[in-house]
Amino acid sequence: MKGVSADERGEETPSVSASKAPGANAARAITGGPRHGRRVEGLMASVSMTINGKAVKANVDPRTLLVEFLREHQRLTGTHVGCDTSQCGACTVHMNGMGVKACTVLAVQCDGAQITTIEGLAHGDELHPMQAAFREHHGLQCGFCTPGMIMAAIDMVNRKGHEIDEHTIREELEGNICRCTGYHNIVKSIAAGAKAMRGHQAQHHQAAAE
Repeated sequence: MKGVSADERGEETPSVSASKAPGANAARAITGGPRHGRRVEGLMASVSMTINGKAVKANVDPRTLLVEFLREHQRLTGTHVGCDTSQCGACTVHMNGMGVKACTVLAVQCDGAQITTIEGLAHGDELHPMQAAFREHHGLQCGFCTPGMIMAAIDMVNRKGHEIDEHTIREELEGNICRCTGYHNIVKSIAAGAKAMRGHQAQHHQAAAE
């Protein structure tokens, strides 16, 4: 999974980096204070993006993090805030099809982007294959890390393919922390979900061709 890093003051355009993102407190570093810091009048920025297939446009403080924008502006609270330092992966979403940690991305960086959150995976009552695999193999305990794990897992499959072994899964999950399961069932869930995604994608391709 890849993350988007920002410099400590948020003055330069962040670049795409490895999932092992730096340990600086991204929220405080970028905003210069607590996440809900003082807003500066007259410095609002217009941002437009597509979130889970829906076009969204808003005026935001330029320092607003993507995770804040999703949770507080769009009420998509399935994206969790776990550490504010880009270490835990609980805030993982997809940006233009790639996994990113939303606590390291400014909302204004997502202008024109396609964002997918955990809420955008299912189709009605039909769960995404990876969601279904986590349910079937009980890849969760308290559930707090689960949305980020699932988003990271789908990104993993997209990059590594459907036949991923346990070693690869565990290595790729280094940027996602679970504090209660021991990972055993998470690894099983991802392996099963990866195989299920192959059939799911084949069905969608066939339907599109028809």
